[in-house]
Amino acid sequence: MSEQDTGGDGLAELEALPGGARAALEAVLMVIDQPATAEELAAGLNVTVAVVEDLLEGLRQEYSGYTVKAPGGDADDLHTDASASAAPRGFELRNVAGGWRIYSRADFADVVGRFVLEGQTARLTQAALETMAVIAYRQPVSRARVSAIRGVNVDSVVRTLVQRGLIEDSGTDPESGAILYRTTSYFLERMGIGSVAELPQLSPHLPGLEGIEEFFDAERM
Repeated sequence: MSEQDTGGDGLAELEALPGGARAALEAVLMVIDQPATAEELAAGLNVTVAVVEDLLEGLRQEYSGYTVKAPGGDADDLHTDASASAAPRGFELRNVAGGWRIYSRADFADVVGRFVLEGQTARLTQAALETMAVIAYRQPVSRARVSAIRGVNVDSVVRTLVQRGLIEDSGTDPESGAILYRTTSYFLERMGIGSVAELPQLSPHLPGLEGIEEFFDAERM
């Protein structure tokens, strides 16, 4: 291929990385949260669409159980047509509605579904429980606010709670623009209550902290 055909300097830069252009494309495919077109991928990698399409086909074949580079293949080719079989991966590369994305293979739907469901019912860590309590009683509340109350960074814990479906985005703070979080209906279901108003009052369990609400409100000023 000529330099123009392969994307010129952009491809040369990718090939200098560990695993070359294929690995670079694979890294991008692993982080996108929605299908991306060949044109979008090409623009992001600074190579031509033809190069990306060739790489995509190579990865698709590899994930489906075929080697990408057969022994003795042409070193100038970005991938070689399926010529040697291997064990298929648990994931596959699909072109859905004009966009490419990596998905778990349909054959493992039951396994993946069971794992996800068991993960949803797994016990929360102490840090997650404490963060959940702050959000439940102070909602809607920002991550920064929760961090200030707990005295530690709660970014990863909040992401976990969102993934578990226990909290959700509740808009943004009009002053700071920070995302606010609130509990979900799933949280109420797990707690066995109809609304957050049914949560137990904290004051009887925290002697000497009857003015905690006033303290928090004053701290925000």
